[in-house]
Amino acid sequence: MMNKDTALVVFSGGQDSTTCLFWAKREFKKVYALSFLYGQKHQKEVELAKEIARKADVAFEVKDVSFIGQLGHNSLTDASMTMDKEKPADSFPNTFVPGRNLFFLSIAAVYAREHGINHLVTGVSQTDFSGYPDCRDAFIKSLNVTLNLAMDEQFVLHTPLMWRDKAETWALADELGILELIRNETLTCYNGIPGDGCGCCPACQLRREGLEKFLAMK
Repeated sequence: MMNKDTALVVFSGGQDSTTCLFWAKREFKKVYALSFLYGQKHQKEVELAKEIARKADVAFEVKDVSFIGQLGHNSLTDASMTMDKEKPADSFPNTFVPGRNLFFLSIAAVYAREHGINHLVTGVSQTDFSGYPDCRDAFIKSLNVTLNLAMDEQFVLHTPLMWRDKAETWALADELGILELIRNETLTCYNGIPGDGCGCCPACQLRREGLEKFLAMK
């Protein structure tokens, strides 16, 4: 039997998923967090995710899905590749891990079904993204239908950040009372540096620009 008061957050320990974790705590009575080891070079994010979940008093679990990183070539799982600093004009940046969100959300749905959960939360955003097709609203809506058909359930995929830019995501963190936690204890940096990160990778640049815009509006 599904529990409408419970949600499962796909949780990486980064800015977006941590904001979604606390959004879910506000919206649902009970929250679970599920993290993944997918062969990423900087697995410290999972350690930070576990600690944030502990502070949030949220049930936390990690699944090893390292095969995802072995299926293709990308700079987040292949240490021999030089990371794209900008999105190529005719393609995705090589930080794109093909199928990552498809796998994560599919596995999360199976996990949720076994725990009687039908609300899934993910931090994808179409407003601020690097051209990744699996961050788009159309993909999420399509997958929601597919998961429901595949398991004959009524899952609801929530994307609180889908139409928020990074400044608005910082504003939501402030509204939730977790601005300092997000700034100091999450790991968004592609080079594996917590907090404000390296300052030069695409993820850090987007995060910093959003923060500066948010602070200027306060």
